[in-house]
Amino acid sequence: MSPIGVAPKSMTMTEIKAKAKLRGVEPGKMKKADLIHAIQIAEGCAPCYGRSNGDCPWAQCCWRSDCFKAKV
Repeated sequence: MSPIGVAPKSMTMTEIKAKAKLRGVEPGKMKKADLIHAIQIAEGCAPCYGRSNGDCPWAQCCWRSDCFKAKV
């Protein structure tokens, strides 16, 4: 587990596509944010990537390091 305040490294598109396939999501030519939203939905989560405006209670989210920077 990462210490508080240290963000994990961002996932590459190759890693994101692999995660999508494991969740039954076919990445095709989806844009990064759309693909992450599809993964979040497949996992039973709200598709919140890039929409938090810096206010997110999910400290252990694997998308967190990119989420605050993303503009969706």
